[in-house]
Amino acid sequence: MALSEIGLVGLAVMGQNLSLNIAEKGFPISVFNRSYEKTEAAVTRAQKEGLADRFRGYKDVKEFVESLEKPRRVILLVQAGAPVDATVDNLCKYMEPGDIIIDGGNEWYENTERRQAKVEALGLRYMGMGVSGGEEGARRGPSMMPGGTPEAYKYIEPIVTKVAAQVDDGPCVMYIGDGGAGNYVKMVHNGIEYGDMQLISEAYDVLHVLVGLSNDEIAAVFAEWNQGALQSFLIEISAIIAAKKDTEGEGFLVDKIVDKTGAKGTGKWTVQQAAELSVAAPTITASLDGRYMSALKDQRVAAAKVFGELGLQAPAAVSGVDKKQLVADVCEALYCSKICSYAQGMNIIKAKSEEKGWGVDLGGLARIWKGGCIIRAGFLDRIKQAYQRDPSLPSLLVDPTFAKDLAERDAAWRRVVALAVTHGVPAPGMMSSLSYFDTYRRERLPANMVQAQRDFFGSHTYQRTDKEGWFHTVWDENFGSADSITTSAYNR
Repeated sequence: MALSEIGLVGLAVMGQNLSLNIAEKGFPISVFNRSYEKTEAAVTRAQKEGLADRFRGYKDVKEFVESLEKPRRVILLVQAGAPVDATVDNLCKYMEPGDIIIDGGNEWYENTERRQAKVEALGLRYMGMGVSGGEEGARRGPSMMPGGTPEAYKYIEPIVTKVAAQVDDGPCVMYIGDGGAGNYVKMVHNGIEYGDMQLISEAYDVLHVLVGLSNDEIAAVFAEWNQGALQSFLIEISAIIAAKKDTEGEGFLVDKIVDKTGAKGTGKWTVQQAAELSVAAPTITASLDGRYMSALKDQRVAAAKVFGELGLQAPAAVSGVDKKQLVADVCEALYCSKICSYAQGMNIIKAKSEEKGWGVDLGGLARIWKGGCIIRAGFLDRIKQAYQRDPSLPSLLVDPTFAKDLAERDAAWRRVVALAVTHGVPAPGMMSSLSYFDTYRRERLPANMVQAQRDFFGSHTYQRTDKEGWFHTVWDENFGSADSITTSAYNR
């Protein structure tokens, strides 16, 4: 029997669909799952889809490994953490020097680097590959972000370039960088995704509550937006969601979904990394906080009652507003806020890439996110062009084309945020994005007061605008202002 070109372990939703995609693209594949029932289900589906001649399932790990041509290439799509360690250990019993393991899950990047070092000691090669697109993307063509052992990429490149989504300027895959770069970039991709989803939900809330639009009207608005600057997968599916009728009762399905949002960890990791790298990411942070606040359902119900009895009622439609103008304003506010979210994500990746020496191509990232992935959007092509014009661009906000967009939409952005604040509709994503924009474009901030406070109580020193060096002042001898020589060089 001829050997398979690649193997895949883990046949849950993503694994099954990606394996069928690989087979459909002409690559013979062997598959394995810890529970053989899922292997049988995948093989049965492959037969139904006419892929049986290129799709083989195995019950035994040793036989699975031996079914692969050398150097063996095995993609893992199993639960992150201990299950990956167990799977790698099992495979290493039978794989040989030169063979390649590719973890395609949402794994913490340091775990990938730890495993890379471990298997390289055995002569194997290891990659961490972010895969975005959900079930449909995995089956039809995802965005793929492989990183890890550089020389290993050439052995998977012919496969992933055909399996990935295809856009006007090529396949949505590129080598990201050494170590855990691929997993890291996918993590931040998910952080941007958190921001995007939160911002769309806020636009939906303003349109529904303050403008008073019906679900059908909101669906029509989203569908219209999807034909313009906001064209994206998430806007497209939001239009579909808003219009979906409940098949088990009256009304719309989205109105019957409990307002609690789950999270699997990548958003939290992104925010933690932003803090570790001293990169401001308020839009992404607000989206994570939004999920945490949504989880406090019982507390929110009780709080609504407490404050309702004190005269603070739930927000309602605003009378006398120009609905057409307000809908247009929300569109502009959403666009501006999205730019901020992407700018923050790119800055996190840039800072980590510089720290680790990965050399991540930010313009290339924007290109491979144009298709297949959850955050695919029309304006990613413009982000790609921005980084092509200036690879050292400090922020998307100051790219000439995006700066012009922000300036032209500034007034609409502020009108939406002001309306939401005035009428008690929380819009933390849009609000934090606007504050981020205002902070970034301001030449002088009140940080001088904060630094003076730090020097007052902790002798942390400060710089002056009129001379070079670091200085310390005993601000008030009677009050007890700090004067510690041990900290006089602090933060230099």
